Amino acid sequence: MINLISRKIGYISSLLKGLQIKGFLTVVLVGFLVLTTNVTYGQNDKALGERVREQVQQDDSQRPKTIGEWNKEARQTEGSPGKRLQKIGKESAEAFKQFGAGYVEGAQKTAGDVGDSAAQTAKDISNKVRP
Repeated sequence: MINLISRKIGYISSLLKGLQIKGFLTVVLVGFLVLTTNVTYGQNDKALGERVREQVQQDDSQRPKTIGEWNKEARQTEGSPGKRLQKIGKESAEAFKQFGAGYVEGAQKTAGDVGDSAAQTAKDISNKVRP
């Protein structure tokens, strides 16, 4: 019985030593990869920010485009809630109109693609039916 217990203790201790070595090797490997990988985050973020700003500025609507513009407009109409609600209503209507225009354009393109696919499918079926 003592022999069985001592063998189990030896097995468990060798298992724990093996796990410690594996963990150490894992940490060393991850550290090596992190230190030797060339990653440049700053350059990518600047280009993305510039592209987003360009797309935002292309929109010719009179609505505020940034949070700063939104807050500035809110400060200008701070004393008169009626005027603020009127501006919000007008800007919301403009936003929905702009969204609707994009939706209609997308729906028309999708409908055209579906029509083209249906025509192509009909041609394929008619070619298979003819002997």
